[in-house]
Amino acid sequence: MKATTFNRFEEVRLVHRVPLLAIILLSYLMIVLDVSIVITGLPKIRDGLGFSATALSWVQNAYTLTFGGLLLLGARAGDILGRRAMLITGLAVFTGASMAIGLAATPAWLVCARAIQGVGAAILAPSTLALLSTNFAEGPERTRALGYYGATAGISASVGLVVGGVLADLLSWRVGFFLNLPIGMALIWAARKYIQETPRRSGQLDIVGAVTSTLGMSALVYGLVNAAARGWSHPQTVATLGASLILLALFVFNESRVQQPILPLRLFSNLSRNGAYLSRMLFLGGMIGFWFYTTQFLQGILGMRPMQAGLAFLPATLMNFAVAMMVPRLAQRFGNSRLLVAGLATSVIGMTWLGQVTVDTSYLTGIALPMLLIGAGQGASLSPLTVAGVAGIAAEDAGAASGLVNVAHQLGGSLGLATLIVVFASAGGAGIADSRVDLAHRIATVMSAGAVLLALALIIALFSVARRNTGRNI
Repeated sequence: MKATTFNRFEEVRLVHRVPLLAIILLSYLMIVLDVSIVITGLPKIRDGLGFSATALSWVQNAYTLTFGGLLLLGARAGDILGRRAMLITGLAVFTGASMAIGLAATPAWLVCARAIQGVGAAILAPSTLALLSTNFAEGPERTRALGYYGATAGISASVGLVVGGVLADLLSWRVGFFLNLPIGMALIWAARKYIQETPRRSGQLDIVGAVTSTLGMSALVYGLVNAAARGWSHPQTVATLGASLILLALFVFNESRVQQPILPLRLFSNLSRNGAYLSRMLFLGGMIGFWFYTTQFLQGILGMRPMQAGLAFLPATLMNFAVAMMVPRLAQRFGNSRLLVAGLATSVIGMTWLGQVTVDTSYLTGIALPMLLIGAGQGASLSPLTVAGVAGIAAEDAGAASGLVNVAHQLGGSLGLATLIVVFASAGGAGIADSRVDLAHRIATVMSAGAVLLALALIIALFSVARRNTGRNI
């Protein structure tokens, strides 16, 4: 009788876990998908609203700055105000901003709406991972859930490139943003029905920490973007980078003294987690070059239309999906550490191969084949990095830890893109008169630089995550 009652309890518990996990994954998918959809739609956005070449970068940067800058505050707010409440708030802000972007009539309107959308993402992203960490027990259950979470990030980033190209070519770049409206409304309804509110902690928000971290990270990203456009010695570049260092130093000082910090420094007491954060930043920094510049190669060198360029990413997308779906089983068999090392090593090989492209490179042998390796590497890497980033975290620090994982993810891509833009700008071959030859040379140099970032991520993972977790299924 007792066994029967226990089995029924387990069945009810699992039934409720399914919609919970679905809500978390779909919410996170919406964030990541939106970022990559924009990339293949940028030429249409530029032509439709009259963006200049320089101003066009702010379609991405406005979102990045608010997203990356406010992530830690969003994570801490979830600890104090309740994670379900913050999830619903983030969905509402993100969905409303998506509607405003789809209706944008001017560049200023679109950029402002993208910034607000980044605020919604900063509230939403840490809530998803915190809810996952607190609702799934550490061990195989959480590893499986985190595997799906990491897989969602990798798959949606690749799928977004395909979807963005198809929508921009056949319908309109606006459609991708309008699609968020019914999805967001459905997720808000489902969250209210299926997710129970987490216990709220007494305390106050760390306002000084929130302000210094937000302004410091925003200034850092802005300074790097400005360096790419105007040079490292430009007064505005020097001023913003200097301000970022001062603000981030004040942030660390404040966090070491305040009673309830938004980023408890004890999160950095574990070498394995530190390695996971840094490896994630370097990995995203290298991969952003693949997403951003392969699109330019396909359209600028091979002459593809946006829809064709989007579909050309299918080798990476399909391989990413196939490997990501195998991650839970592979992690159980080989351990997350070995899986992480294998995934990063595969990504390095694929990106190095792409670094050999020239104006005469064919799609099949020069692009599609290395895409298979990059897709496999991405599918195998993100889940173990997520698992390592939250391993051993106490329940009261789940929000802060999830925020830190997302900060590493978001800022890694932002800082990586800014760095690779500098590489692209300085890589022009002397004496190259043909613009197509010059573009191919620049893109090849960027891909090689991306391979270096991925190799650094691999080295750090080997000496922190993998070495310390040898023999453990972490």
